[in-house]
Amino acid sequence: MMTPQLQEAVYAALDRKALDLSVLDLEEASSFTSYFLICTGTSVRHAQAICDAIEEKLEKKGLTAAHIEGYSQAEWILMDYLSFVVHIFLERTRLFYDLERLWKNAPRLPVPEG
Repeated sequence: MMTPQLQEAVYAALDRKALDLSVLDLEEASSFTSYFLICTGTSVRHAQAICDAIEEKLEKKGLTAAHIEGYSQAEWILMDYLSFVVHIFLERTRLFYDLERLWKNAPRLPVPEG
């Protein structure tokens, strides 16, 4: 079950038309976070807009990212909220790193349709 903060991040990504959202439950598989939110942007600017929307929505709820990296190049933006990590990829980068395959044993949580 997603936390309310993770749900807010999902809705913010959907509001910015992020593609192919996936939420992996890592509670049993990882010591560093409980969930991954993975999504795809269609361009550098689109990936940055998704990041901005998530950051803004969560800050309004009092949650600030511990760390954000990759924003300027935006091939892969990582937003670390400690209990969950957001990965915003461009399509070719997402295919290359294939986090869903690396974490293939992690349960997938249902994501609302955009």
